Amino acid sequence: MGLRKKSKNPAVISHEFVIQNHADIVSSVAMVILLGLMFEVTAKFAIMFITVQYNVTYTDIDERSDSINYYAYGFKDLATIFFYMLIAIILHAVIQEYILDKINRRLHLSKTKHSKFNESGQLAFFYLFSFIWGGSILTGEKFATDATLLWEKYPHAHMFFQMKFFYICQIAYWLHALPELYFQKVRKEDIARQLYYICLYIFQITGAYILTLHRLGLILLVPHYLVELLFHASRLFYFSDENKQKGFTLWALLFVMARLLTLTLSVLTFGFGLARAENQDFSIANGNFNTLTVRISCLAAICLTQAWMMWKFINFQLKKWREHTQNQIPKKKVANTKNKPSKKEYKSNASNGTVKTECGTSPRARKAKTS
Repeated sequence: MGLRKKSKNPAVISHEFVIQNHADIVSSVAMVILLGLMFEVTAKFAIMFITVQYNVTYTDIDERSDSINYYAYGFKDLATIFFYMLIAIILHAVIQEYILDKINRRLHLSKTKHSKFNESGQLAFFYLFSFIWGGSILTGEKFATDATLLWEKYPHAHMFFQMKFFYICQIAYWLHALPELYFQKVRKEDIARQLYYICLYIFQITGAYILTLHRLGLILLVPHYLVELLFHASRLFYFSDENKQKGFTLWALLFVMARLLTLTLSVLTFGFGLARAENQDFSIANGNFNTLTVRISCLAAICLTQAWMMWKFINFQLKKWREHTQNQIPKKKVANTKNKPSKKEYKSNASNGTVKTECGTSPRARKAKTS
């Protein structure tokens, strides 16, 4: 993610033109969709991109005047995800140009640190926003304090507006990260690493959304986003001043706790709660996927992901430990090696007659022979 230096006149049909003006191009597409709301012919199609679809209204039997709005999911959600993916690309460009690029010019980082700084900057904004949003949803839900509600009355096919819109935006953001690898000119050695975690986010968040496991997905995402926010914030401070490394210690502690929390809730939900549920049928229409194959697949995917993350975490900690031990070489040894003259210096001093003994005194000069 290097600084994009705009050339004077790039060709209209060229990679450089698309990269430089991708935010303007995407903004034009979004504006066309918004303008579609102004006409009756296109309003039905445009509203499908902008608003959340599949509204289901329930009326309370005791109080008929009150009604509760829920939302299901379907194929029309793809249009909504596409629109908010465009919004994510626009916001990405705004943060990059007006915040991160200005900070980068002051720090004068190397190309490697520059790329990581931009990556951490973008993710820090997203993790902060998602953590606050997800935390606000959890405060209004009962399953945040009662774990049994994660599997009771499954399937949870209907969601509140905030829950569904949260998942729509999550999927849209991680999908937008794929074209951003091209727009931001990510280095080839970083593409594989970023593709791994982007695809993992898309796969697991979409899986929780489709399999009606959005309660479990939300309660696992919020602490995970907090840990990732702390890591990328610590890395941003580290790039500004390499002495600021205390945040990594707190991140390491919370990282292990988040992994244990994820494994505990996953085993309880799939191995205990859903396994003992009475309704263990497979029905796409009802959103019921409570079968042995699905439970084992979901639990295996989560466990493998956590194992992979712990493996990366251990390698990261070992790398830091090696760097720390290499920097802790005794200063006395370094000073002694600097004071010892080399063989070349000894020979040159001997030829010039300036060789000193161990006591620090030079030997007597020999008398010249007279013929």
